[in-house]
Amino acid sequence: MLLKNPYFYATLSILFWSTAATAFKLTLKTVPFMFLLLCSSVISFLIFFSTQKGTFQIKGMLNSALMGFLNPFLYYLVLFKAYSLLSAQEAMALNYTWPLSLVLLSYPLLGQKPSSKTLLGMGVSFIGVLFIAKIWESPWKGRPTEFLGMALAIGSSLIWALYWILNVKDKRDDKIKMAQNFFFGSLYSALFVATFSNFYWPEIQGGLGILYIGFFEMGFTFLFWLKALKFSDNTATVGRLIFIAPFFSLIWISVITGEVINLSSIIGLILIVLGILGPELFKRSGHGK
Repeated sequence: MLLKNPYFYATLSILFWSTAATAFKLTLKTVPFMFLLLCSSVISFLIFFSTQKGTFQIKGMLNSALMGFLNPFLYYLVLFKAYSLLSAQEAMALNYTWPLSLVLLSYPLLGQKPSSKTLLGMGVSFIGVLFIAKIWESPWKGRPTEFLGMALAIGSSLIWALYWILNVKDKRDDKIKMAQNFFFGSLYSALFVATFSNFYWPEIQGGLGILYIGFFEMGFTFLFWLKALKFSDNTATVGRLIFIAPFFSLIWISVITGEVINLSSIIGLILIVLGILGPELFKRSGHGK
């Protein structure tokens, strides 16, 4: 049955997340990144709140206060700023280093020591990052803003990895967690905008971008992904499908935003994904532990 097919929901997730970089870049041309964070967080909160039957649990509120600070508030604050400073292809590719950040943080936080093959894969991915950063061009000569954007994009991956580790430890229902986390994230975003910016009434293009990001990149797509994992007999196999998204993303970026896709971005992204997936696939083939 289609509505219980994990690959149906995985395909929807990949489709919408592959358009995220394009939506971010186009919307940020007319909407301040802080205001985009506020509006999209509120929209997503309303979606999560309605889908978990509109109830809040007192238990776990303190945890959600922390989780909501990490995501959506801090994660998207840093990510949106990175997109405002970089090309969409660079910001998107560097943000996909979050599995590397997950490995790095798992050692001190979970006591999980990476294997030699995982370390080798991280090295391959790091070379991919250097390609995207065009390291042969000095970041300190004429590119300080771009260098800052790259640091923020990679930093966003660290924030997401930390959020992911803490989220796994939280045993509450996923929909309840998302609703309460986004409630606090929306609250932090409103306080941030009130303190450091002004409320803004977007034009039609910006308004449509806000709605798309709130509904699909940050809202319903998370629910689709949860359903894909729920109905899957092998979550690892479904989980690896998400790495198809960045390659589709390059197509949307090229066609819709008009960015010329750099060869360095393609090579870098391939190396990042190869470094992430390679050790696991090698292990499953029976050639390693």
